[in-house]
Amino acid sequence: MSLSNKKIAILAEDGYEDLELWYPKIRLEEEGVKTVVLAKGKKVALSKHGYEVRVDQDITKSNLDDFDGVIVPGGVQGPDKLRRHQEIVDFVRNMGLKEKLVAAICHGPWVLISAELTKGKKMTCFFSIKDDLINSGAIYHDNAVVVDGSLVTSRKPEDLPEFCKAIIKILYNQ
Repeated sequence: MSLSNKKIAILAEDGYEDLELWYPKIRLEEEGVKTVVLAKGKKVALSKHGYEVRVDQDITKSNLDDFDGVIVPGGVQGPDKLRRHQEIVDFVRNMGLKEKLVAAICHGPWVLISAELTKGKKMTCFFSIKDDLINSGAIYHDNAVVVDGSLVTSRKPEDLPEFCKAIIKILYNQ
């Protein structure tokens, strides 16, 4: 069974955490998923260590219905910059409202907070933003991965294997 009919958006902004973008991208591509890197107003995003990721498409030219889900990588700067773009916030919000896959790791849940997708949801995140998540109405769990319906969250790079397994499981069951 292949996931070659699935298409996932991966959000990118300067300061993204290298592993948290590249590991899911490569792992999903191994399963046959088409990954599309989306950003607002740029052709390349630089990781916190200076590695480039090519942006495949501007968020303003993206049709939500073309995607089966979205991944929000972490890093402190990347998610903070992502949530400053209303188009990014709206894209993530609408993914959640349509019950498509929404996955965020590390500081990525900041974008989900801005998208108003956290209230009453079981979630996890990097420990330093735990209070932000709780104050937004989420039910915090300190686990490697937390799944609540089509919402997947993880804490840090070490959790990436479990994060990706949960994403793949949801994609197979969609």
